[in-house]
Amino acid sequence: MAEIKIDDTIDITDVVCPTTFVKAKVALEELEEGQILSIRLNDGEPVQNVPRSIKEEGHEILKLDDNQDGTFTLIVKKVGD
Repeated sequence: MAEIKIDDTIDITDVVCPTTFVKAKVALEELEEGQILSIRLNDGEPVQNVPRSIKEEGHEILKLDDNQDGTFTLIVKKVGD
């Protein structure tokens, strides 16, 4: 698979649900359609809820990687405006 070009990165490991999704959504809103956002988030509620909520908003989940340290990296492609 081709290398994914990340356009922006946010770390939301210091916030709790539902603020995690709000921060991810705001970061996505600042991107242009087709751009890629990397989101670092905690295991548990954030990794269960944020990807699902982003998908419900119509964005494309490209990848979810377990960082093996209690955090995950979610790669999202912005779809539409």
